[in-house]
Amino acid sequence: MKNSSKIVISNLPAPLRLARPGKLVIWKVKGWEKSHEELRIKNYELGIMKNEIEKLKNEILSNLAKVKEERVLKDLEIKYLGRKGELTKILRSLKDLSEKEKKEIGQLANEIKKEIEDKFSEAKIAISGKSGQERVDITLPGEKIERGHLSPLTLVQNELEDLFTSLGFMVLDGPELESDFYNFTAVNIPPNHPARDMQDTFYIDKKNKDGEYDLVMRTHTSSVQVRAMQKYGAPLRCVVPGKCFRCEATDVRHEHTFYQIEGLMVDKGISLSNMKAVLETVAKKLYGEDTKLRMRPKFYPFVEPGANGEVTCFLCQGKGCSLCKNSGWLEIFGSGLVHPNVLKNGGIDPKIYSGFAFGFGLTRVTQLKYGIDDIRLFNGGDLRFLNQF
Repeated sequence: MKNSSKIVISNLPAPLRLARPGKLVIWKVKGWEKSHEELRIKNYELGIMKNEIEKLKNEILSNLAKVKEERVLKDLEIKYLGRKGELTKILRSLKDLSEKEKKEIGQLANEIKKEIEDKFSEAKIAISGKSGQERVDITLPGEKIERGHLSPLTLVQNELEDLFTSLGFMVLDGPELESDFYNFTAVNIPPNHPARDMQDTFYIDKKNKDGEYDLVMRTHTSSVQVRAMQKYGAPLRCVVPGKCFRCEATDVRHEHTFYQIEGLMVDKGISLSNMKAVLETVAKKLYGEDTKLRMRPKFYPFVEPGANGEVTCFLCQGKGCSLCKNSGWLEIFGSGLVHPNVLKNGGIDPKIYSGFAFGFGLTRVTQLKYGIDDIRLFNGGDLRFLNQF
């Protein structure tokens, strides 16, 4: 600018640079008036968009201040911030703007979205009754996860299975829902035999084609003896641990559900001395190397001859106490040489092969081993009991 009478404006079109000082002159330059109008409209539209975003923000904050329930808060979040939410629609419409407009409106929209998301988070914390200080710190050491405990029955069963497998015995299993034949007839307890009176049996209320009830909850693991002989033949060594059922009046010494373990050995030349050697090994494993075994005659329908196995009381060392009723002995086993009829039912010739069988209550053995005075504790589900093992 050289003097006060002239003004030079270099950035305007040539006709505008000729305007007289002190006068406002509007020149209709070709194309310029049209672009100016478009810019004015565009600025007006951007202003409206900014106002809409601010209005929506105020609406959301007003609604959040009234929320008292988590369900209502979730609905609001979906309405405004969901995939088809109102604020989401505005943000998606920014793609139609120019780069300069995107930068201006986008920055405002993102700031408002961040503010609204923070307000939603605060509302969630307030409704749930938590404070911001209760957020999880992933750098803190984790809480100790409590481990379960094996039942004492399982511990003793595993111990005995390890022992018998080391002696060359197989560990077998059998059905708990058993046929009358395998549970009774096959082990030399035919229909109407007096020995059936010794068993309080749960019969299943379903008749066979002959109109008879022939399904039972097995009363002993001896039902697997004939099944094993039919499948594996002779020679044979096996033990069968498992659950048994009897209709018992429950008290500290009796339970309707209990565990047994059955042992069977079939080969040529098997005698009582073989059986006694195996049972002594079992007794010493359970109650210590100083344990002694004595056997007395007793009737069992599936063996002949039968024997009752007793071990020296581990509590008083055979001197007599309340546990052994001052006898110094504890009755543990039922055993004997396998009856010829049972061998025949298993498909084995009793003139060539002989064998011995034994069985004892796994539940009773566990009671004696750990000094458990109430059989009902095994099935009671009391964690204070299980946590001791």
